[in-house]
Amino acid sequence: MEGTCDTVADNEQKDGFVVLVVEDEYFIANEISEALQEVGANILGPVGKLDEALRLIEAHRIDAVVLDINLRGELAFSVGDELAARGIPFVFATGYDPLIIPQRHRNVSRWEKPYDASTLSRYVIRLKRVRVS
Repeated sequence: MEGTCDTVADNEQKDGFVVLVVEDEYFIANEISEALQEVGANILGPVGKLDEALRLIEAHRIDAVVLDINLRGELAFSVGDELAARGIPFVFATGYDPLIIPQRHRNVSRWEKPYDASTLSRYVIRLKRVRVS
């Protein structure tokens, strides 16, 4: 995604909840980001490429991720694998049928497009409580 913000040093406060948005459609990414900010999240990204997402996961403290399955024709399950390996909670936000999701990620919540970004953001913020407990 052109012109995305990949620095959240100011947002990575001790008590801040950092959410990485991985979505290649600008308007959807913007809507998700704004909804997450409204519920108190600090946004990392959004990014629309697999390599950008993996780079940010490596470089930043991330509390949760909203992950589109198809990024410019590439399936994003490798990003899901990295998140799972690091214990970072994530949700799939996608228009894809659940049958495309590999067995290893079947326990990940899937939000089917079109979805309400405000409802999704409230769900993602709840992941903070689950992870901290």
